[in-house]
Amino acid sequence: MAEKHDVVIIGAGAAGMMCAIEAGKRGRRVLVLDHAKAPGEKIRISGGGRCNFTNIHAGPKNFLSENPHFCKSALARYRPQDFVALVEQHGITWHEKTLGQLFCDHSAKDIIRMLLAEMQEAGVALRLATAISAIERVASGFRVTTDEGAVEAASLVVASGGKSIPKMGATGFAYRTAEQFGLPIVETRPALVPLTLDPAQLDKIGELAGVAADAEARCGKAAFREAVLLTHRGLSGPAILQISSYWREGAEIVLRLMPDIDIASILKGMRRTNGRQAAHTALADILPRRLAHFFAEEAKLAGRMLADLSDKAIDAVSASIQNWTLKPAGSEGYRTAEVTLGGVDTRALDSRTMQAREVPGLYFIGECVDVTGWLGGYNFQWAWASGFAAGQEV
Repeated sequence: MAEKHDVVIIGAGAAGMMCAIEAGKRGRRVLVLDHAKAPGEKIRISGGGRCNFTNIHAGPKNFLSENPHFCKSALARYRPQDFVALVEQHGITWHEKTLGQLFCDHSAKDIIRMLLAEMQEAGVALRLATAISAIERVASGFRVTTDEGAVEAASLVVASGGKSIPKMGATGFAYRTAEQFGLPIVETRPALVPLTLDPAQLDKIGELAGVAADAEARCGKAAFREAVLLTHRGLSGPAILQISSYWREGAEIVLRLMPDIDIASILKGMRRTNGRQAAHTALADILPRRLAHFFAEEAKLAGRMLADLSDKAIDAVSASIQNWTLKPAGSEGYRTAEVTLGGVDTRALDSRTMQAREVPGLYFIGECVDVTGWLGGYNFQWAWASGFAAGQEV
């Protein structure tokens, strides 16, 4: 005899817990299942352990999807300030970092404890370390077979995330479930992920591993202005993670280092006032020292004084710094990707409820849906908003 509930939610992450809270508040009998031993594992590790739980600027423009309009309804109904109000209600102190990113003052675990407390208050049942072997349609809705027996519910919510960070237990479960019920999948790929360079490029810039610089990273029409970090594998840092969601194999990345300054004008000014200064030393006043030496050697300026350089030579080295073109060989993959791009095709879902159009009672929320946010709290806001939307309907 199967255990009966009104709603079964698969996934005790950000979206699943938010959906459970909202459904429980409406008096629904809710069971949350997860194969992990602890809830909210991605919350726990996010933001360096302090959880970048939302972004005050979150809006449709900050998300990638084959249907950029799909996210509008959920984001409008549950806003960053709504989640901030919940955080403050629980006495969790927070602070804003750059670009509207909000973090806990103390620990990401505060957010997990808050969600668990809200779930308990709403009467939600949570079952962890539970493996699911089958899902099927039955007369009452859906039957989920687990290693602890079968459960049935009128509504089934899949909130099991994407493929990113498999060591945290991430799998393609949501996509397999969607396909089982005839929902199409937009091609998935790692996003918000470091990019790798081929051996030839790494040989050239190998000594720069560990160097960071302010930069604008561009790929096609997309551009992000944050730090870039050079690594022993290739490129990382916030600007690279952001642009990785737009990069495709074969495309080039253009880095404009020190984008706020006119390097050519500064070097020409130095030439007038201190022409006997070595060119690489002058560059080191503008760039991190190892970067300065790298570009000086690339431009064959090693050992030359500023006074020896023509305007053309200065313009050329400045352009190489502020139009540095690299061609990534690939990415570090799901192992280090913060999120998964693509997912359950939004054309198969109702944007107001997150319900599958052709399968009444079946919902998909959070990262497994083809809605992917920028770096900086946007993906958590999508989790809260999509979970809230489904929680009003299940």
